Formats: sequence, structure tokens, C-alpha cells
Amino acid sequence: MDFLEFLNGAVTPYHTVDCLKRAFAMSGFRTVDRPGRQVGTFMGESFFFERSGALIAVRVPQKIDDSTRFRIALSHTDFPALKVAPHPDKACAGCRTIHSEIYGSPLFTSWLDRDLGYAGLLAFERDGKIGSRLVRGDKLFRIPQLAIHLNRGVNQDGLKVNPQTDLDALWSSTAPGSNGTTGQNFVKALQGELSDGERLLDFDVQLFDAQPASVGGFNDEWIYSGRLDNLSSCHAIAEGLLSAGSLEKDFAVAAFMNNEEVGSVTREGAGGNFLRSVLEQVWEGAGQPLSSLASSLSSSFALSIDMAHAEHPNFPQKHEANHAPILGEGVVLKTNSQKRYASDVMSSARFKLLCEKAKVPYQTFITRNDMPCGSTVGPSVSASLGIPTVDIGEPMLSMHSIREMIAVKDHQDMIALAKSLYTEG
Repeated sequence: MDFLEFLNGAVTPYHTVDCLKRAFAMSGFRTVDRPGRQVGTFMGESFFFERSGALIAVRVPQKIDDSTRFRIALSHTDFPALKVAPHPDKACAGCRTIHSEIYGSPLFTSWLDRDLGYAGLLAFERDGKIGSRLVRGDKLFRIPQLAIHLNRGVNQDGLKVNPQTDLDALWSSTAPGSNGTTGQNFVKALQGELSDGERLLDFDVQLFDAQPASVGGFNDEWIYSGRLDNLSSCHAIAEGLLSAGSLEKDFAVAAFMNNEEVGSVTREGAGGNFLRSVLEQVWEGAGQPLSSLASSLSSSFALSIDMAHAEHPNFPQKHEANHAPILGEGVVLKTNSQKRYASDVMSSARFKLLCEKAKVPYQTFITRNDMPCGSTVGPSVSASLGIPTVDIGEPMLSMHSIREMIAVKDHQDMIALAKSLYTEG
């Protein structure tokens, strides 16, 4: 699965899952339309399960015995974004604009003066039944920045963005002389994406950076793209699992969860029951009593793979001394004494041993004591399943900007590490 093509295609969590589904299906994974449905889990076979922008893929081992465990890699499909409001239309100064809700914590200034696409999921009614369809528009929108002549102190005082009033996207001009009272309506435009006989009921549509992903740096050592947090991890995990065959005795699991950027407490998030229900289904499908699952999970292992803050050459003071990851120098072990990450002494030790076996270099990150620490899907999954988990990631710059930056080598190392998780004895 080509990395840049994946980045360009995965413009919403729904599109991310669509890209992953196609890759897994081409490699022989069978789809299960919902967890809990009895499909018969056969030894050595592979399945994937989908739920609202989340996907879990499982390879069943060749056989089961008392030492059978789960090898799990976790990531998330969502990213900070501007989500189109239910009634988004406004008109002013000859332009029609779209109002959005803030999703997660985007870097507001990075959304200004960018080419913006729109994409998402449409829910519709046809013949009394509800259906859904992915949509990705072919038009470009924009949030223009105020000219410096009208904001004279901006370079000295810094740009301050009010997310309620300053992030409406211009998408169309109003009809001449109408003062905004006639013309197009964005929700009606979404209706136009449906077929005859289909009536739009609701939508989950967001704006995204429409500029394609690219390779940069004088030696082509970096990748520039929107959504690297956390599509990089999704791609690395998928590549690792797809390049590995069935294990002899262990389950290989790749979990791509939704809604991490807003806390994970949703039915498709790491704080929901999606992952547990899938693990219970494949465990029972392999002929094992559900009562023995907790014991297996307690001695299993999970990699929670998200992104990590690389040291910024213009702001080295923002990092803790001796814990400042560098672009291109290996994957990052993330630890936190306040348990914002799931890493503990034993899971970190297992990670280091896995790096040795995969011949992958690693770096260590802790945040400064005078700065708050973010979190990942790792603590939620580790706490709910009782599985030893370590938080790791690729170092990156511009995290939560509309356009981010990683090193090619670090991504290659992460793929190798993910593959090692699913292949090493």
C-alpha cells in the first residue's frame, strides 16, 4: 500500500477505513459486517470488522494452546479537523460561507489561506430504508486571512484566531444583487452527491487539506502531508500485518480506532466496547471458553502507536533535556509518570527487546514538568483489557497543523517494528 497514495486518499476516518478495507480484502481478509455475528473462526484465517470510522483486523493462529496470546498494534483513524455544522450556511460581502465545529485541537492559524477540500459520510433514505455513502467533493474552498494592512500589529503581536468567527470557509459567491438571500445552499449541494430517489437525512462532512502529500528535503529525507497524525501509524501497522503470515499460536491484531482526538469515549473509540467484542468473538470462534480470555490478555502485548514530538530546531528549549527525539533517528518510546501514556517498566523493556530483534533504533521522550502531556488510545485499551501496553510513535514536527512533517527513515523503521511484532517468536 503506497504511503503517499494512502495519505491522499484517507481524508476522513471513513475514507481511512475504506482504504484499509480495500488493502486487507486484496490480501485475503474476510469482512465481518458486525461484531458478534457468528462467522466460524477457522485456524489460520484472517478477518476484519468495521464500525463507524474504525476497523479491526485479525489473523487467527494455526493452532491454540495454553500459551496462546494476542499481539496487538493500536492506532487511530481521526485527526483534528473542521467539521461542517448541521446548518452551516451564511452569507456576507458577496460570499457564501460554511460554518464548522472544531474537532479535536487543530492549530487554527494553519487552516488559513489553504486549499480546502470537503469529504465525509452521507446518510440517506431510499424506499423507506437508510443507507450511507462516502463523498469527496471536487471543489476547493478557502479561509482567507485578513490583509496585513487591516491588521497592522499581526507580525509583532501574533495572529489570534477566534474559532467561532474567524474560521468560516468561503465556498461560493452569492447571486448578484441578492444580498445573500438567493443562491446555492451547501446542504442542498450535498444532496446533489446522491442518486435519484435518495433523500439526504444527515451528514458527517469535514474540511481537509487538499494539497497532496509530498517528499521534501534536499535529500528527499522528509514527508510533508496533512493527517500524518495518525495516518502514519495506521499505514505502518497495516503494512506490518499485511507482510506477515499467520502466527503458529498467537492472534495478530491491528486496531484502528476512531475519536482519539476527542477522548476515545465513543462506541467506535478505544474507550468503547468495539475491540473487546472483536477479541471475544475470535477467541470463542477458535473454540476457547470466554472465561479464559482475561488470562490470555494479561500475558499478551500491545503497541500503542501514535506520533511523538520531535525537537524543533527553532525551539529546542521546549523539550526536556536528554529526552528530545530527532527526526530520522528512530522510533520513540513515550513514557509519563502521570500515566498519560500506557508504558510501564515491563512493557518498555519488551519494546526495547523487540527493537533489538527488528534492528530498529529507538529514542525516549518525556514531556517537561512545566508542560501538560497529551495522551493516546494506549491507556484506555490497557486499562479496559488488562493487557501490557507500551506507547510509541514516529517523531514529527507541526503536530496538529493542517500540514505536518516526518522523516522517511522513521516511517520505514516503524513498519519494520510492526512487522516484527507479528513475526518474531
